[in-house]
Formats: sequence, structure tokens, C-alpha cells
Amino acid sequence: MQVAVVALGKIGLPLAVQFAASGHTVIGVDTDADLVRAVNQGLEPFPGEAGLAEELATWVPQGRLRATTDYAEAIAAAEVVVVVVPLFVDDGGRPDFTTMDAATRSLAEHLRPGTLVCYETTVPVGTTRGRYAPMIETVSGLAQSQPDGFHIVFSPERVLTGRVFADLRRYPKLVGALSEAGSRAAREFYTTALAFDERPDLPRPNGVWDLGTAEAAELAKLAETTYRDVNIALVNEFARFADRSGIDLAAVIEACNSQPYSHLHRPGIAVGGHCIPIYPQLYLATDPEAEVVRAARQTNAAMPEYAVARAAELLGSLQGLRVVVLGAAYRGGVKETAFSGVFDTVSALRSRGAVVQVHDPMYEPAELAACGFRAYAMGEPVDVAIIQADHREYATLAAGDLPGLRLLVDGRGVSDPARFSGVPRVTIGGGQRPSQVAGP
Repeated sequence: MQVAVVALGKIGLPLAVQFAASGHTVIGVDTDADLVRAVNQGLEPFPGEAGLAEELATWVPQGRLRATTDYAEAIAAAEVVVVVVPLFVDDGGRPDFTTMDAATRSLAEHLRPGTLVCYETTVPVGTTRGRYAPMIETVSGLAQSQPDGFHIVFSPERVLTGRVFADLRRYPKLVGALSEAGSRAAREFYTTALAFDERPDLPRPNGVWDLGTAEAAELAKLAETTYRDVNIALVNEFARFADRSGIDLAAVIEACNSQPYSHLHRPGIAVGGHCIPIYPQLYLATDPEAEVVRAARQTNAAMPEYAVARAAELLGSLQGLRVVVLGAAYRGGVKETAFSGVFDTVSALRSRGAVVQVHDPMYEPAELAACGFRAYAMGEPVDVAIIQADHREYATLAAGDLPGLRLLVDGRGVSDPARFSGVPRVTIGGGQRPSQVAGP
């Protein structure tokens, strides 16, 4: 089939590669001319996605995958259009459809009869039916779910950057359409485009799962991600209590999860990325009475301030102290700062008069400067270190790497206590008391 993928970001480009590897001919469209140029040269435009460089080097030279900035070139010949344009939220947590609307209008201008349009971008419930189906009809002049019109479905991406190809195989592909014909077309396409691991743990065979409606598929994506935000918030509440009570929460979580009804996540300094901090807000956009969801989001958003406040409590003051935040990325191994906890952590430190630097093994000093940070080099004197991202490099970090260190706040629980002998080390939920840390 001829497939167009709209937006070749960290999800869209691996998807395009996957479709090409499955035997389809794929054109990706993106507004970033440099990215398009890199793809057409068979080069990986961003680091960190396992297998992507090798796949690009295979399928681009064979003519199975190419990229363009021209919607007409990508859409006019497509039998299937897959939309992976990011949806953002504004400062008030409200969805900002500007980019998605523009992409939808552009693709609709060139849509041919019979095309299947699949939205994989996470959206509020009702968006596919109430916003994009009417928009495409208006712009294209075609009627959805008609033989001479188009089909529209929602099929959420369920992958993590860095392991997209593995996740595509592991997790069922959810689809929800506005008509039976659309459902059938979506099932047929994704069955040809994806291969699935055997999963004896699932209630039915792994593969394409039709949820019956677009709304059900939209809710499934929001629910599975919001669950994680709520679970993490609950554990963060436990962690704050454990710190007040002198209890090691790690041992408690291990004990709780030893039976099958408890699935407690781990506490931490921040919840970042394009997904977990954002999707609960997309859910709240259509269910504003969901107080548990709102409270969880507020709890997690407050954790960087909590971690910094713990450091100030344990040392008495951070005024004038040299503090390094270890990790600009929102999670380990991913070069991405979207909604990273580094920003609120640095802000909280600066508000207490600390002299702040940031270290990240994936970022050059100039890149950190572009984010508004002063770069730290290992070996420079420092009073306090706060681990914000669980990069694997920090698992082998030692006190000698941070001369003069008086306190390590491990916000991810990844450091080795034995490597910090003689230096106070605290974790979120570790239960350490102020009396355990020497004052200034």
C-alpha cells in the first residue's frame, strides 16, 4: 500500500520505518526541512532510538521510504494516512490544537476518495469524531464512512522513545473507528503493518484489538497513562510521609508488591516527558470533575520543589552553595527535555540563593546553555548534587567525582550508597532525618 506518515518525530519516523519494513511504500511529511533532508540521505536525525539508524540505511536506499515537506506529494497518492503530529497544552493545561489543526487541513486538501486516515496522536475523548472528521469533510469535500469518501479511525501510539520497535511488537494495537467499514480498513492495515510477540499473559491473542468506537480507543490511551500519573502521585504521597516518619519506603514497596493486588510504582523527583504530565490534562479537558486525576497531577508537579526543600532542610540553607543538578533529560537514556523536572528543580534552587549548574552526559555545554543552564563538568567542586534523571552513568557515580560534596539527593534512587561512604545521601522516601546530616 501507499502510506503517508504526517510528522516524522521520535514516534512518527520509527512508525514510517516499521511500515516500510512491512512491505508498504511510505512517504513521510514534515515541516522540518533539515529532518527531511537527513531522512532522504538515510541518516538518523536524532539519537537514542534502538535500531532506527540501521532501518533507515536499509529502506531509504531501496526506495521504500522517503520524506518531503510537501503535503501534496505525500497525501495525493496515499491509501493510508497516519497522523502523529504532537498535541500540546497551554500554561493552563488546556489542549492547544493549533499544530494538529494545521496538519489536518493540509492533508485534507489533498485527500483522495477511499483513503483511511488514522490518528495516533493522543487526544481528548471525542476529538476524532467531533473535531477532525468534520474538519476533513469540510476541507476535502468528501464524506467520511461513504464508499466515495474516507474512513477515519483513532489508533493510539503505545510506545516509549528509545524502544519503539520492541513496543510495537509487544503491545496490542488498539483501534476505534466511526464506522464498521473504517474499523475493517484499520484492522486490515495494521495487521499487515505490524508483527506481534506471543503474549500468553493477555486475555486474548496479541494483535490488533478493535475497541468498537473512536471514543473507547481515545479513553484507553488516556486511562493507561493517567493511571501511571495517579499511581506515581500516590507513591510520592507515601514517600513524603515516609520521610517525615523515618521509614524506608523502598522496603515497603517491595513488600507490598510481593502479592498480586499491589502494583506500586516508585517515587521520584519529577514526572516528565510528552506523555505522563500531559495526558491527564487532556483527560481533564473532557472530565473536569475528575478530582483524583487533578490532585495527582498537582502532587507530581510539586516534587521538584519538595526535593529541593529537603536539601535545604537537611543542610539548614542553600544560600550561596554550589549545587549541580544531574540530568537535564526527563528520563535516563533519552535526549529530550520536554517537561523535564530539571526546570522546576533549577528554579527552586535559584529561589533559595543556590549557585546552580546542570550536568547531562547526553548534552553538550552549548545545548545546556540554550536551555538557560550553566554546564557542570565532573570534577569541579560542588556542595550539593541532586540526581534528576536516571542516566545509567549516574549508577556508577562516586563521591570522588564531586569534590567537596556535602549532600547527595538522589531523586531517582539510582546511585550506589557504597560509592558515597562518608557523604550524606538521601532518596525520595528514604526516611532520612535532619539529624543524620551535618549542618553547614
